[in-house]
Parts: sequence; C-alpha cells; structure tokens
Amino acid sequence: MKLPVTEVIDSTTISAPRSPWLRTAAGVAIAALLGGAVLGMPKSAWGGDAPSTAIQAGPLRLTFGGFTALEGVERNRAEGADIGSDFNTGIPFPYQSIYHMSEFRESARQSRFSLLVQSSLSDAISAEAYLETDFLSAGVTSNARESNSYTLRMRHFYALVQDHDNGLYLLAGQNWSLATLGSQGLTPGKEIAPMTIDAQYVAGFNWTRNPQLRLVKSWGHSAALGISFESPQVVISAGPNAPVALVNQSGLGSGLENPTTTYSLDFMPDTIVKAAFDPGWGHYEIYGLVRGFRDRFPNSGAGTNYTAWGTAGGAGMVLPLAAPLTFQVSVLAGDGIGRYGSSQLPDVTVRPNGAFATIPAVQALAGFVLKPDSRWTVYLYGGMEQADRTAFTSGTGTVGYGYGSPLYNNSGCDSLTGTAGTCVANSRSVQQAAAGFWWKYYQGAIGNLQFGLQGSYTRRNTFTGIGGDPNTDLSMVFVSFRYYPYQR
Repeated sequence: MKLPVTEVIDSTTISAPRSPWLRTAAGVAIAALLGGAVLGMPKSAWGGDAPSTAIQAGPLRLTFGGFTALEGVERNRAEGADIGSDFNTGIPFPYQSIYHMSEFRESARQSRFSLLVQSSLSDAISAEAYLETDFLSAGVTSNARESNSYTLRMRHFYALVQDHDNGLYLLAGQNWSLATLGSQGLTPGKEIAPMTIDAQYVAGFNWTRNPQLRLVKSWGHSAALGISFESPQVVISAGPNAPVALVNQSGLGSGLENPTTTYSLDFMPDTIVKAAFDPGWGHYEIYGLVRGFRDRFPNSGAGTNYTAWGTAGGAGMVLPLAAPLTFQVSVLAGDGIGRYGSSQLPDVTVRPNGAFATIPAVQALAGFVLKPDSRWTVYLYGGMEQADRTAFTSGTGTVGYGYGSPLYNNSGCDSLTGTAGTCVANSRSVQQAAAGFWWKYYQGAIGNLQFGLQGSYTRRNTFTGIGGDPNTDLSMVFVSFRYYPYQR
C-alpha cells in the first residue's frame, strides 16, 4: 500500500501587487525561486535518486514518511485561526471589530510524521498498521506565548488485515471517512484530499477523520463494495429561542474528554455503504449514509427522549483528461450531513417541543489538478455547501425557532453598533474558490523541497430575517515551505 502523500503545483507570475499582503506573498515566492541557488546544490543533485526509506525489522517492514513545514497565512479579516480556517461562523460581520482588521499567522504546526508497518503471514494474508500525526490541535493548557506547547494530534492510526485471495480487508482504527472520495477502489491511502495549504481544505469537500470499523470486498481492480461503522458526533444549531432541552453534555475531564467543549448524546455509529468502480478510464463512487440523533426534553425531571434520523446519498468521480490534467467532482445531499462538509454547517436544530429536526443540505466540490512534470502541480477548486431553512414558530406565530427563522434579528450585522443579539444570521450557504501551486524546487538524494502558494475567496450567505439577509466574505493568501526527507 502506498503511503498517503501531499503533492504540489504550478506558478503564476505576480507583478507589483498593490495589496501589502499580496506583496508579502510575492516576496516569499521570489525567495523560493532563489532557494535552489541559496542552497548551493549542484545540478546533478536534481536528478539523483532518493535512498529507500524502508527498513526491515525481523518480520516487519517499516516505511517512514512526513514533512517539515513553515507556513504563513494572511487574512483580510481576522479569525483568530492558525493554518486551518473557519469557513462558516468564524468569518466576521461588520459589527465585529475583527471584521475591520487583517490577520497574519506563521506556523510550523502542520509538520507531519508517518510510519507504515507491514508484515505478511503468507502470500494470501498480510497486515499493516499506519500512524500519521501533526501538531494542529490545542490542549486547554496550550499557548504560543513562550514555550510552544501544542499537543501532538492523531490524524490516522489504524490496523488493516487483508485476505488477498478473497479480495477482503478489515480496517479498525482512525482513518478518513469512507465518505471521502478516493482515486482507486476503496483502498486506504488513496483518498483524494484537496491539495490546499489551508488545513481545513475547501468548502464542499466531504470528510471526517475518526475511529471506524470497515469491511471491504474487492473484485480485482475493477470494483469494490464496503461498509463502515464510524464514530458519531453532531453539529447542533439550537437557535436563540430554543427550549432548554438536553442536546449535548460537557466533556468529563476524569473521563479523558475535553471539559471546555461539549459532546453529543449519540446512540449509534454513522453507517456508510459505498461502491467504487474502476472500468479502465476514470474512477467512480456511489454511497449511502445513515445517522441517528437523540436529545431529551425537558432537561430536568421526567421527560422524553426524542430520536431523529438523517439519511443521505453521495457520488463522485475522478477523470484523467488530457495527459497531465485530472478532473474530480463529488456531491453529497440529504438530511443531517453538515458534519461531513468542511464548512461545518449544522446537522440538526431544535423544534419548539424540544425534539431534534434534521436540516436538509447539499454539498459539492469540483476541482482540476494539472501536473505538467514531476516538479510542478497546479490546482483549482470550487465548492459550496448549502442548508435549507428548517424553522418553526410558536402557537401565536410571534416567536421563531429552529434554523434560519425569518423572525430572527439580523438588523445589526452591518452596523458598527450591532451586537450578537441583533445578528443571529444563520448561514444559508458557503461558497469558495481556491487556487494554488506546489513547486518541487529540489528533488534528489536528500528528498525534496517544496514551495506552495495558495489564494482563496470565501463568501458566507445567510437566511433572510428581520433586517435582511446579510452576507460576509474572506480573502486569504497562504505560503508554505516543506521538506520531505523521505520522498523524492
């Protein structure tokens, strides 16, 4: 199995940009262009072969991977975010002071380490374990003031047992969701994550990384069918007037959860069934998703447990167009699917009687990736996530409940004197375009050195309420310097 690898892309000439933050990005790009000369690398090094990164330890084969990263982002509106952005409620409105301030971040936290351990019992049976980590998490004591004490994050950590004769594999552990689009069969490590520097990827990208139990049956290299039982969690938008229902609970520190956040009251795993086809040209997928949601009302004394169900269908394909150009598209539509989109629109809201109501939504992503040679990769993505109004009123029709109620107050969103109470502004849709490139300016015996530059524009639209349907937007530029010591 091939290790998951981040690739890179093509360059655009930037001449005398007027914006200070674009001038900064252009300056960094010029520095990267000089990188090969500064390193003093002889021409022969560019064509050298990297040594094998695998070692044998008894019956085990260990393959190392990962990269170091120095990255930066300039946002025209401050979010208080590191290298991963918030495409939804993190984008401020004019009533918030941070709307009027830009934000620059410099980060090494996306640096990554991976280890693949493989072994075979026979020609028919093999097993492997895969670990991948970075530092894009924050424990409640982490800060950036003096000692950078950010926690180590588990991205992937799973075991995989394969029966090659029967085309079966069983995966147990943490991995990309089976909902995530891949490029070949239903093979772990073949998932297609957008090639962005932004660690939140792109609006419309369907994914989670969570614990799961997955069973897959393959028929050669042409078809595969799998089922995955994945760890649940619910994104809830209760609304400003919601009844006091028990919809989640604070994490229990003594139970090794985070006491500064909340966890939904789940009773079953998210269940995904997916089929994939590789007929010889292109890769095609179709899948179904079932989710269960539960809450209790009232929140004290005798009450009632309510259950709601979310169902959805998704599809995607990857098409090799002209030799160096690839096109991908994916879509997911149904009820209660907000969690599976990069923008994190809500899965459910709360009815006047305290019961959950699932929110219908659709998510879509399209992208082009161009690889003219081994050193350059250029990408362009366009994505959107949209939710339907799921609103209710009181018996007299004067109080709004749910998500996107026309009775919610939006009158202060565009005012300098507005407040959170006068800017409820539930998100109706998030639209985003992102483009960039990666350039391997050194490939040789010591691995590869890459420079990346990305720009994105995100627009957040809201439901009409009292005072209108305000919108807001966010422009970002990212730069990245990465060293892949284990990959040529």
